[in-house]
Amino acid sequence: MTAVRTTALTAATAAACAVVLATAIPSAAINSYNATPAPERTEVGALVATWDNDGDPATPDRVDWVCSGTMVDTNTFLTAAHCTTDWPANVKFYVSLDQDVQSGLDKAAAEHPGDPAAVANAVAVQGTAHSHPAYPGPASDTHDISVIELPAAKAKARWSFTPAALPKAGALAALGPQGLDDTSFLVAGYGTQEAQRGPGGHTHPGGGVRMKAPVTYNALNDAWLRLAMTAPQGNGGACYGDSGGPNFATLAGKRTLVATTITGDTPCYATNVTYRLDTPGARAFLSPFVALP
Repeated sequence: MTAVRTTALTAATAAACAVVLATAIPSAAINSYNATPAPERTEVGALVATWDNDGDPATPDRVDWVCSGTMVDTNTFLTAAHCTTDWPANVKFYVSLDQDVQSGLDKAAAEHPGDPAAVANAVAVQGTAHSHPAYPGPASDTHDISVIELPAAKAKARWSFTPAALPKAGALAALGPQGLDDTSFLVAGYGTQEAQRGPGGHTHPGGGVRMKAPVTYNALNDAWLRLAMTAPQGNGGACYGDSGGPNFATLAGKRTLVATTITGDTPCYATNVTYRLDTPGARAFLSPFVALP
């Protein structure tokens, strides 16, 4: 695997916020090619964090959106464990289901200068993170999965959405190679665009707006689904900031959340490496938080 598709990886890199991605380690406003806005995907959201960045843990002094994710029931937001681990001790996580979370943060920052908590609360609902206890695991299965549990009443009061449908056990493997080739896949998220050349080198512009793009089957492993993002085939793809975001497949005529974006190639042109949700390990982690089919 290559670069992780997130805008905040560790306490050391958390200060590199979502709008300063040229030096970040990859995760995309969905790639610019073959992509469109996704206002109808109201179950897809952005993970927002507040944290300390000046050595004084008494109060947070940073706020930004850092990853993507999906509501899988009325109060459970599914994302990636690398989005919710290795932060300063006073980190707090929030979920926003707004179509344009970056504009919301910009507006709130102007209205609440110097108050990251007020900014976060203006655009998002605070929740409690639960990361897989075995993360980071071996490359064969890193256990890169986590959930944010929200107060159900607050989530319902803030947004109207239909939670994503999760897959049955072994749903992807049951399709077989031909069935996977014939399956329609869709990636969504808030991340940046593919690498673009400029005077200062490669940059990854955009981010903070919910987008979607078609992707196609590439390979299936015990824990991983690889999806092709190649433009000539009509695909789009994921990039920085799409970590934890959904990869949907149409199974038996139903749009199903089958995997979450984790990593891919550094310039975000070729492959989205996603964590399967139909495996015994993923289902065992999710079962305390959400009813599984």
